[in-house]
Amino acid sequence: MATRIIVGLALGPAFLAALFFLPPIALAVLVALIAGMACFELLRAAKVAHHNGMYIVSGLAAVLVPLGHGLGFGSWTTRAVALLLMAALFLPALRRYGTSGEIRFEHIIVCLFGGIGVPLFLSALVQLKRFDNGPFFVLLPVICAFTTDIGAYFAGVFLGKHRGVTQVSPNKSLEGFAGGILSGCLFMLVYGLLVQYFGGVAVKFPVMALYGLLGSAVTELGDLSFSLIKRQCGVKDYGTLLPGHGGMMDRFDSTTFAAPALLLLVEILPAF
Repeated sequence: MATRIIVGLALGPAFLAALFFLPPIALAVLVALIAGMACFELLRAAKVAHHNGMYIVSGLAAVLVPLGHGLGFGSWTTRAVALLLMAALFLPALRRYGTSGEIRFEHIIVCLFGGIGVPLFLSALVQLKRFDNGPFFVLLPVICAFTTDIGAYFAGVFLGKHRGVTQVSPNKSLEGFAGGILSGCLFMLVYGLLVQYFGGVAVKFPVMALYGLLGSAVTELGDLSFSLIKRQCGVKDYGTLLPGHGGMMDRFDSTTFAAPALLLLVEILPAF
């Protein structure tokens, strides 16, 4: 756990620089790189064949979707990339059907999820940047995912008694899940105080508590969902890129769920 925290803190400055000090497109480029690597790791975990170009077209799609949002053409780019990716996946599948190199439908679905679904969800970070006080909004899912993870870990270690809530992660306890949600709520309120004090922005604290409650619950769902994929694929981690975390997909699994959820909440009920 200590290594995970150290690596997370080391990545923080790069993210904050893209968020506060670099041109807006910098965040889109960063998210595009994350999405591209996460897509590759997901396809590799699912054992998608390398020889038919599915990694290339899916990874390219994963990069283009966040960039399109960064340039202000998110909706158009997502539709165009989705159509092109489906064509690039199904046309070879039609040609190879009945041969030894047949492309399985489940691999096509994995490619669509990795090439469109994951980057589209992560692109919520880019969309949050476009709001007034956007940098503060972008940090919502990041802080929520990070603090929920830490709270769940320590609550599980020191208080966890009722384990086996789900066989996807049998060591996780009911107390750990509750601790993660409470931690997310608490730190979201602390973050609200910091935004109000240092950012000079009026913050609605009941709304921040709602962000923490729902955001943490969705964060834990995201973590378990991508753990399910790993279990069914028979891998421990998606990769080894980040010491203590695994791969890029291991680090941003919960953010993939939390970012679009908090984007929706911000659109419906802005806290500042």
